[in-house]
Amino acid sequence: MPEISVVLPSVLVPLADGKSLLTAPADAAVTVQWLLDFVAGDYPALSRRLRDETGTVRRFVNIYVDGQEIRRLHGLATEVAPGQEILIIQSVAGG
Repeated sequence: MPEISVVLPSVLVPLADGKSLLTAPADAAVTVQWLLDFVAGDYPALSRRLRDETGTVRRFVNIYVDGQEIRRLHGLATEVAPGQEILIIQSVAGG
C-alpha cells in the first residue's frame, strides 16, 4: 500500500516512541488534518504538541508538504498524495 511519510525533528522524536519517521497508509490524497489525526491515534502527546485544543496548528509549529509551508497553501486542508513527504519543524526557544 502506498504511504505518506511524516518526518519529525529530534525535539519531537521522544513523543513518537523514538521514531523520527512516521508513515501513514494512503491510497489517494488525504489532508494534513487527516494525517495529524492519524498520528494522534498512536501518539497523543505528539498531537498535543502540534495542535492546540481547537485543533489548530500551534503557532510555533511549521508543517511543510514537499517543501511548501501549509500556512501558505490551504492550511490543514492542504492535500498530500501518496509518496509525498510531510516535514514538521518546531521552533525551539532557549534562554
